[in-house]
Amino acid sequence: MTRTIVLDLAVGSSRSAADAIEIAAVARDTGVTAVRLLDGDPDDVLDTTVVAAHLAGRFPESHWIVDAPTTHNAPYNLARRVLSLDRATGGRTGLALRAGDGDEVSEATVPDRTATARHRRWAEYAGVLTGLWESFPAAALLGDQATGVFAESTLIKPIDHEGRFYRVAGPLDGPSSPQGRPVLVADARDDLDWADVVAKADAVVVSRAQAPEAAARLAEAFERVGRRRADIAVLGRVELPADDTTAERTATRLADWAERYDFDGLELVPTGDHDRLLALLRALVPRLGPSGGATLRAALGLPEPIGAGS
Repeated sequence: MTRTIVLDLAVGSSRSAADAIEIAAVARDTGVTAVRLLDGDPDDVLDTTVVAAHLAGRFPESHWIVDAPTTHNAPYNLARRVLSLDRATGGRTGLALRAGDGDEVSEATVPDRTATARHRRWAEYAGVLTGLWESFPAAALLGDQATGVFAESTLIKPIDHEGRFYRVAGPLDGPSSPQGRPVLVADARDDLDWADVVAKADAVVVSRAQAPEAAARLAEAFERVGRRRADIAVLGRVELPADDTTAERTATRLADWAERYDFDGLELVPTGDHDRLLALLRALVPRLGPSGGATLRAALGLPEPIGAGS
């Protein structure tokens, strides 16, 4: 059985850009479905969208998930950056939106200054992102030189969002991507409302500690929201062992764990030094039977997003 295999990668003080290139090459060669570029302290980690653009130029057939928190990221600016990356990579990009605080741009016009709950901010932010990503459908882009018409303006619609945390008019200034819009990933470690995850996200990452309760919580959320299980990819997050001596046994154990909790795949967290990580990836990943596809959405086995073709 093929599964989604996502590899975590933090580029900065702990792993250099040169190391990242070597890891990304092995990830490509072993069939890793996507590389998730982790965000963190600016002194420790480079901007994930910049790193993704750099790596995607070298490995155009690979898929990328960039981390970004709500903190210090205005929704319009982040939506534009990620969609630009998604178009540049031919629909091979996703965003893992992390729950956080606000940003300097949005705080200047925040509708409700008493609103502070991070999980509520995440839900509103996620809705703004998807609205913006679908505000300029690809069908609107005409580029008709004979008539001089660049786009069908009636298809481009502002989202005119006004919520507790954000005011965003939109639309974006560029069309949707080959996969409709970037894949939106939720991380359950952020203590999000499961109903918000099911309603807003295309994929969710569940930690080992959360695994026993995830199936029941998700089932309840699917019933509340009215979406199908097949609409979302559920990934189990697990640390890799520090060596490559038990790759076959580790692959069997991870596959059994994923099946037990009905995960669609795994997110692998590297441990150990650089050379051992490369050896382990070469030994382990092919045994897990990773999935692939022309776009990240296809590689995750996800349906086309509602509204993407309108």
